[in-house]
Amino acid sequence: MKYLSTRGDATPRGFSEILLEGLAPDGGLYLPTHYPKIDEATLARWRGLAYADLAFEILSLYIDDIAAEDLRTLVRKTYTAEVFGTNEIVPLKPLEPGLVLEALSNGPTLAFKDMAMQLLGHLFEYELGRRGQTLNILGATSGDTGSAAEHAMRGKKGVRVFMLSPHGRMSPFQQAQMFSLQDENIHNIAVEGVFDDCQDIVKAVSNDLEFKRKYRIGTVNSINWARLLAQVVYYFAGYFQATKSNAERVSFTVPSGNFGNICAGHVARMMGLPIEQLVCATNENDVLDEFFRTGTYRVRAGAETHETSSPSMDISKASNFERFIFDLLGRDAQRTRQLFKDEIDAKGAFTLSADEFRRIGEFGFVSGRSTHADRLATIRDCYERCGVMIDTHTADGVKVARERLQPGTAMIVLETALPVKFAATIVEALGREPERPAAHVGIEALPKRFTVLPADAAKVKALIEAQCPERATA
Repeated sequence: MKYLSTRGDATPRGFSEILLEGLAPDGGLYLPTHYPKIDEATLARWRGLAYADLAFEILSLYIDDIAAEDLRTLVRKTYTAEVFGTNEIVPLKPLEPGLVLEALSNGPTLAFKDMAMQLLGHLFEYELGRRGQTLNILGATSGDTGSAAEHAMRGKKGVRVFMLSPHGRMSPFQQAQMFSLQDENIHNIAVEGVFDDCQDIVKAVSNDLEFKRKYRIGTVNSINWARLLAQVVYYFAGYFQATKSNAERVSFTVPSGNFGNICAGHVARMMGLPIEQLVCATNENDVLDEFFRTGTYRVRAGAETHETSSPSMDISKASNFERFIFDLLGRDAQRTRQLFKDEIDAKGAFTLSADEFRRIGEFGFVSGRSTHADRLATIRDCYERCGVMIDTHTADGVKVARERLQPGTAMIVLETALPVKFAATIVEALGREPERPAAHVGIEALPKRFTVLPADAAKVKALIEAQCPERATA
């Protein structure tokens, strides 16, 4: 399997190369040259596999430059009951007839990002050890990616992490999960701005090819294909748990800001998983909902980006969205580049043609929007009627999922985090504190280690230079 860029760079690259790369040299995102098609016999064979074995089967379709037994060992070391709390890894939790949650938040940082990040940590350490190299990971987080990445990479040989987050815009619990880490290879940078400023800095540094090569800059954000690929697995796992035969179809609702999680569902659907609808649920930052309703993708400025009670979705520039548009446009790299490079840079927006917009339905995408009031009502209803406490982002998903239910088709809502990460809103909705796992008691009081910087790529580069005295060369 080889990989190409959404913006036209067709240089054939293997998985291990793009694992350490992040963005393609032309600024595009990597995608496989094709999506392997899963036939009925293969789908039947996969039904009933343990999660780690299912992950190996799916990953091995896209990874052919890591020995099969090595890949199997890495996957089995990642997806264990000790790390994720259950043998199922991603068990389903019924809410009401036709509507279930897929529990993705039982990993070390209590968010779905652990599902991919734990694997990424093992893959990075394996590949860097094989090459005798080091890697400086530069990432941006609106809350959960940062802690998941740092907990996956802490202590890993040959890896440093530089994680950017919007200063003062994460929940106290999220901040504590990141800033309390004292490991020498972990560097937290609080950026004076919003998440999109952090994301723009990551892209700016990644697009400086000389700096990127000199300091071996890689990424763990969802622009990294390896992370998105790991997320494809739980769509298959959820489907097998929700159905009795492969003749059944299901729909998935995904709370979405950066479009990475739901893009993994798009890949699963392209592979042949029987998905009826992919429901994109947004909060008040409804860039994606606006697109799926109108065909216009309009990036918001920082001043227009709302600070909400589902902060991990306070995003107005969905960095993974380009992958779906590339497929929507029949993999026309020139048109994709025109939209994302030329029109976004010049006007901050693009609008699909009528023919392009009509094609969206072929890919199963629909959308909806949720507000703070919706969030509170949904959290309260799920707890009082269903006996299940959900976090704010999952509540956005449940609210929109209920609007898209279809008779006879199970709707699976992807849980994004445990409620304790957003305790203030849970208290507002229910009048009580959410339960906290023992390992996370009192983390807000731990000493914190972070650096505040302005939203300036040059300042971030200078900090990286100061922490990398070896001046690694390509």
